[in-house]
Amino acid sequence: MSTHGTRQSHAALVFNPIKVDEKRLHVALKAASRRHGWSPPKFYETTVEDAGQDATRQAIEHGAATVLVAGGDGTVRAVSEAIAGTGVPLAIVPSGTGNLFARNLELPLGDPEKMIDAVFSGKTHAVDIGWAHLTREDGSTAEHGFVVLAGMGLDAAMIANTNSNLKKQVGWVAYVDGAARSLPGAKPFRTVYQVDDRRLHTVKVQSMLFANCGALPAGIALVPDASIDDGTLDVAVIQPTGAFGWLGVWRGIWWDNSVLRRFRAGRRVLERRGRNTSIRYLRGATAEAAMTEPTSIELDGDEFGEAVRIRCRIDQGGLLLVLPEQHDTSRF
Repeated sequence: MSTHGTRQSHAALVFNPIKVDEKRLHVALKAASRRHGWSPPKFYETTVEDAGQDATRQAIEHGAATVLVAGGDGTVRAVSEAIAGTGVPLAIVPSGTGNLFARNLELPLGDPEKMIDAVFSGKTHAVDIGWAHLTREDGSTAEHGFVVLAGMGLDAAMIANTNSNLKKQVGWVAYVDGAARSLPGAKPFRTVYQVDDRRLHTVKVQSMLFANCGALPAGIALVPDASIDDGTLDVAVIQPTGAFGWLGVWRGIWWDNSVLRRFRAGRRVLERRGRNTSIRYLRGATAEAAMTEPTSIELDGDEFGEAVRIRCRIDQGGLLLVLPEQHDTSRF
């Protein structure tokens, strides 16, 4: 499907001024709009009070034919949340440190002009978005979108303990420092969960992940079977056991998922070896977990406080993404 508009069409850029080269993006989008006969674009900055939801709603109300987003993972999440289900195409211009959604989509990371050109000469492709309904200890509730994953437990604590200044300097590698700060005090917590309203499971876990897509930087497959357009939620239950439990988790995520699964012989090894008990993978359209005490929550790498219950679902095809014309979607 083409992204072509009419001469009266205009594009809108929602951007985080702290994360992007504002002048470069302004110049490139204005020039591309002129070249393709579109009206001048409009620009919307995110603020401390508005991560991007309000700016996106304004852009849509003002008639934007396509919304572009430039910022970190949090900005992409906020804009995706606001644009989901509207039918307005979203173009992601990779910026910031993580770019997890852009990496899962295999978008060009260092070439913003290529993604800007795609608005006018590319195609659109429908992908899924996840929704997390949170219940707080006081009984209040809220629902938020996520495009990569929702997590509770250790991974959320790791993000909370990541030094923001270090993240600015070394990018996603700073999460390693966050993990080192979190692991010594990490304690398993009890949760009751179910997937697709089937059997209840009561377990002690360190973390649970609810994934829309599953790739991390450096080729690490956190959730190897996650697909961004299959309408399915992938759940990872992380429960290291014994003295070498965390080695089992690391072996599963790095060696098994990211190395062995790529080769036929490696997949045969995994079949013979049997299930890794440190990580359990489940799939379904919805998943729900209730905790015995308030537990840290993160969505796409941002802290979302503590909750005593989380219910996640996938909205199939809820996002209409702009992609370069020849972009390969077979691995989505």
